[in-house]
Amino acid sequence: MKTCCFTGHRILTDLDAALLDRVVTDLIKNGCGRFLCGMAKGFDIAAAESVIALKKVYPNVELIACVPCGEQSFNYSSSDRWRYNRIISFCSEVITLSESYYNGCMHVRDRFMVDNSDVVLSYLREKSGGTFYTVKYAESSGKKVIKL
Repeated sequence: MKTCCFTGHRILTDLDAALLDRVVTDLIKNGCGRFLCGMAKGFDIAAAESVIALKKVYPNVELIACVPCGEQSFNYSSSDRWRYNRIISFCSEVITLSESYYNGCMHVRDRFMVDNSDVVLSYLREKSGGTFYTVKYAESSGKKVIKL
């Protein structure tokens, strides 16, 4: 079974949700049965919700939360925290990479997801920041990168 991870910006300026659903469906049809989600606001949450919706059609698909630190959702708004906790409830596993936040823990999470994936599904609009770093890391690691 292939594994796919998500990386993308927190602000979704032009995300086409229908396209996201089609790409995730195509990944499932082509052998991706495990999806790693970094649980950040924005694209990670949107992609996780796409997988959750598709589990109704493909019940064997697994969603795995890769949490950079135990405090990740502490500063989220109440509505964002509700979405975060709802997604966690659908995950077959939650991997917490550090108990507490430290400078660089997000990069550790991102490298962990890339290293444990066959495919990286990205929403990249900026040529700097964490998503840009993660996509470049995936490409240099020889991973297949799909850019929405």
